[in-house]
Amino acid sequence: MAADRLPHMSNYIDAHVHVWTDDFAKYPLPAGVKREAMALPRFLPEDMLRVARPSGVNRIALIQISFYRFDNRYMLDVIRRQPETFCGIAMVDWNAPAPDEAMRELMRVHVRGFRIRPTGDAATWLDGEGFERMFRCGAKERLAICPLLDPQHLPALGRMCAKFPDTPVIIDHLARIGAKGPIRDEDVAALCALARHKNVMVKLSAFNVLGAKKPPHLDLAPMIKRVHEAFGARRLMWASDSPFQTMKETYEDSIGLVRDRLDFLTAEDKEWMLRRTAEKFFWR
Repeated sequence: MAADRLPHMSNYIDAHVHVWTDDFAKYPLPAGVKREAMALPRFLPEDMLRVARPSGVNRIALIQISFYRFDNRYMLDVIRRQPETFCGIAMVDWNAPAPDEAMRELMRVHVRGFRIRPTGDAATWLDGEGFERMFRCGAKERLAICPLLDPQHLPALGRMCAKFPDTPVIIDHLARIGAKGPIRDEDVAALCALARHKNVMVKLSAFNVLGAKKPPHLDLAPMIKRVHEAFGARRLMWASDSPFQTMKETYEDSIGLVRDRLDFLTAEDKEWMLRRTAEKFFWR
């Protein structure tokens, strides 16, 4: 059956993009971060829009790039200049005494979520007062916790979601299933099991580093179908993970998988996954 195609619209949302600048005088890199470690010398918001607009994308969720660590200033300045186009996922220090206070401060500048990532043991990586304060704040302020993790970290996340059921959670990059090896049924099942928590969402993103890691990415279709069946389109959002996705592929290689090549998706599914899920949460 041919894919249920959407008309070529101009209001899609890319839910995961990184930007950074080579203006190191105004936005210095933290101690220990070297310029040579950066994937590109710079990737500015205008660079991103130049790539995205021909594919019908005109709004973007910016994700704090790890180069800057907890210094969100560049991303925030981009959002302040174009709040109708950009929102943000920031980073705060979860080991600091009051990460929830930092979250409330950042939410004033169209920051809608906070990226976290595992350190230490997979079973206990979310233990500690800092993460509890973040999850509690997320529930109260309707701010998403956005984990960048691998499949072995999902059970601990599930326990945290059970403890804080009202906290929005947006899992990056299909939990990176298939990034470091084959796409295993048990890993997909672990991700789908989190659908029982009503406030968990998943980004369909970073296709270039999953599975076969090359277009047209149809090897990812069975996994995406299972995730779609578990969560439903209204809890899924497409994202490119630019500029990393576009360094060896085209932007169309990513968005085209969801828009054109998955024959189990309806036009309504695609409308939610390419725009409305992200719009409802980030631009509420």
